[in-house]
Amino acid sequence: MKRGFYFRIAWTGIKNNKKIYLPYILASVGMILMFYIIVFLSSSPTVREMQGGNTMQGVLGFGVFIMAGFALIFLFYTNSFLMRRRKREFGMYHVLGMGKKNLAKVMVWEGVQVTVISLLGGLLGGILFSKAAELVMISMLEGKAGYAFTISTEALLWTLKVFGSIFLLILIKSLLQIFFSKPIELLRSEAVGEKPPKANWLEGILGVVILAAAYYLAVSIEEPMAAIFWFFVAVAMVIVSTYILFRTGSVLLCKVLKKNKNYYYKSGHFVSISSMMYRMKRNGYGLASICILSTMVLVMVSAVSCMFIGSEDQLRTRYPRNIVIDTYSENQEVIDMVHRLAAETLEEQKKQAENVLHYRFTVAAGYEEGKTISLDPGKIEKFAMSTGENIRQLFVVPLEDYNRIMGADETLQEDEVLVYQTKSSYKYDEIAFDDGTKWKVKKKLSEFVDNGVDSMQIMPSVFIFVKDMDTVSQVCSKWKELQGESLVKMHDYYGFDLQGSDEEKIAVANSLREKRDGLLQQGYERIDIEDSASERADFYAMYSGMFVLGILLGCVFILGMVLIMYYKQVTEGYEDRKRFEIMQKVGMTKREIRKSINSQVLTVFFLPLLAAGVHTAFAFPMMRKILLLLGVTNTGLLIGVMAGCYLLFSLFYILMYVITSKSYYGIVSSRD
Repeated sequence: MKRGFYFRIAWTGIKNNKKIYLPYILASVGMILMFYIIVFLSSSPTVREMQGGNTMQGVLGFGVFIMAGFALIFLFYTNSFLMRRRKREFGMYHVLGMGKKNLAKVMVWEGVQVTVISLLGGLLGGILFSKAAELVMISMLEGKAGYAFTISTEALLWTLKVFGSIFLLILIKSLLQIFFSKPIELLRSEAVGEKPPKANWLEGILGVVILAAAYYLAVSIEEPMAAIFWFFVAVAMVIVSTYILFRTGSVLLCKVLKKNKNYYYKSGHFVSISSMMYRMKRNGYGLASICILSTMVLVMVSAVSCMFIGSEDQLRTRYPRNIVIDTYSENQEVIDMVHRLAAETLEEQKKQAENVLHYRFTVAAGYEEGKTISLDPGKIEKFAMSTGENIRQLFVVPLEDYNRIMGADETLQEDEVLVYQTKSSYKYDEIAFDDGTKWKVKKKLSEFVDNGVDSMQIMPSVFIFVKDMDTVSQVCSKWKELQGESLVKMHDYYGFDLQGSDEEKIAVANSLREKRDGLLQQGYERIDIEDSASERADFYAMYSGMFVLGILLGCVFILGMVLIMYYKQVTEGYEDRKRFEIMQKVGMTKREIRKSINSQVLTVFFLPLLAAGVHTAFAFPMMRKILLLLGVTNTGLLIGVMAGCYLLFSLFYILMYVITSKSYYGIVSSRD
């Protein structure tokens, strides 16, 4: 046979099955398009050269691997719907005289045609939209746009390699299925149903136990560091339990409805329940997949949207004042000199310090073991290299500074302290250290000023307010002996806000740095100067990059969810068409068919949406703690964003229900 023959047979097969091939090709095009754009942005010289561009490209770089992994899993999964539909056709070819080698040639040509169409469409779309995506990124970074159109060779090659490999693996899998199938199995592939599985109560109880354990983890973990580790454990448990419960739950639901005679023995319900029981196992897995993808979209889009919307709040948390001078010294003469230089610089720049924040502290690391905090460097390093759980950053501050900043009038005895802990709460009535130091906790405070040092760290910080500055100096000396002078220092924190543009604030900061460098050359100790205006671009770049990546991946997950919904309805429609034709012959009307379809779809279609909402609600406590580590402290914003995302997603989900149920009705009513 000539090659043209196999080419035509393959092309005819794709055209005749366009209802199942077209969505698959469109989904492939969409994934290729978005993959190209992510690689393009992560390697774009224009973005890289902008302030904050490197940070944004670093974030997007992670998306390349996530996207490739999801595309591999998802396209393999959806291809199984295609093969289930095509096996009968290949069985007919085999009966009519085609050997398996001939069938393999047809399948190879089909694979080549689908691959070429998908790659051409995806790359063309990616190239066309990549410039628009680049302009969006430039706008987020507040840079100057260039309108030169470019094609990234790196993005092109990466896309061809990744998706060429995926389509090759899918073809190999399909060929193996054909070679190891008997002709009769191919012919009956669509007609073979599933034995309605028994309602396995043990399996169902196991699913409930695993899900309950995952929910308990989500609501009980208090340590933000622990939340990062246990979040992924909880996610794995939720995925496993969701698949178990949707499978066993579907069986149980159908059996309960079947036993309800008033419900079951109605024309619409009788057919719908029978159809669902016919493919119970596959139905459960499909619904579980939709639920998991829905939850992933809701959690991811909510998190990145919250970070992006609250970027200014996070910036303020990281930089509590426009300019911060951190002097590493307990020499009051040095500190006074630094403050005078700050005043002189402001006078030269004709600026006035506002909202001044000044306090002194010593800082060290510790490992919390109940009421005792270990200062042993070996133990701290050991646990920091594992989960990082119970590692604490310790700030010791004189009470007079706390009272001045907070407008309070607290008093303390020698053996008393006030304690404030970030990212979690301090539980005990005393605080002790393994060097013998011990204090009673007179009061657990609910707030203190934001500390930029704390916001940079993922571990909680414990602020210990002691009686006076002499006590702070004594603590500093003792801790230096344990952890070394390079790790334990006295700090003088001096920050203030300025009126004016970012350029004016940067000018003040640069002038301060010049004077600071002069002091350092004279032998003064370390003096750090930070200004939020200089860091704004990198800061926004990180959150903008995460937002863009989250939205793109969310679109990919939604695309996957929609395709699963569509294939579920279409394949089930073809399977049910014969049964509905028989029912029509014995008197079932078109109206009753539509009623039966609505009953079947509504019975199960909205279960994934409801379950995804419950999963997302229980994920909230962990999300809040993890976002705290990233400087997101606005809990109200997170709640509002999550609620808004769920509402919008529900509207989209209902729209998909309307569209897919029409496709199902069109097939079973023999109009299609």
